[in-house]
Amino acid sequence: MHRVRKRFGQHFLHDKNIIDKILRAIDPKQDDNLLEIGPGRGALTLPLLNYCEQLTAIELDRDLVPILQHGAAQGGKLNLINADILKFDLQSLARPEGLRIVGNLPYNISTPLMFHLMASISQIQDMHFMVQKEVARRIVAEVSTRNYGRLSVMIQYYCRCEYLFDVAPSCFTPPPKVDSAIIRLTPHTTPVVIVDDFALFSEIVRTAFSQRRKTISNSLKSILPPESLDACQIDRRLRAENLTLRDFASLANSELPGETDE
Repeated sequence: MHRVRKRFGQHFLHDKNIIDKILRAIDPKQDDNLLEIGPGRGALTLPLLNYCEQLTAIELDRDLVPILQHGAAQGGKLNLINADILKFDLQSLARPEGLRIVGNLPYNISTPLMFHLMASISQIQDMHFMVQKEVARRIVAEVSTRNYGRLSVMIQYYCRCEYLFDVAPSCFTPPPKVDSAIIRLTPHTTPVVIVDDFALFSEIVRTAFSQRRKTISNSLKSILPPESLDACQIDRRLRAENLTLRDFASLANSELPGETDE
């Protein structure tokens, strides 16, 4: 019997109604290029194999590999990889139609994992994730709301973000101490904003929200002079949560005073 490992953040989904609801949300097709992150004991893996011709699953816990292989023996083809998804290069799974990614993400790495996946966004068709409810709310949050922050801006830069439904702790073994939610992330087919210098854009967003109680003029003074805010028609007295994705892009694209084209 496999023992739950806390260091992997393991909480295994067992509720059949929720599993069916997730499958309907994903709507898998036979020829989909599907990747499951953290398949665990196969609660979602095995049903997915009934719909698709093949499925790639990446599992960090090597003790779960024989359990998954045994369960999948009678189903479709399972390409099971024992690896750390944070170190895995998605390029090896790329196909022209794009990669569809699903997973019950370990809550202790869900945010860095999503940022890792965004680096391969051009290869991804869509993503369906189980995450902590608080994280889901932050991802889909609208400007000037309590949950709006760096995660909202950065993920929404890449994707259309949808909050689908809640999942109670009782649906897992062992039950987590927090509520969960299913989200859908669909990469934008065309950018919603143009960013000339992504590194600067990312730094502006990170710095602004690291001091979110300060006015935007004060929080960004180490990066941008107040005149940049004026040039972008952004009130210096606003705070980070009051700035839209487009505002942050404008700041990243603004010319600093004294800059001239050579």
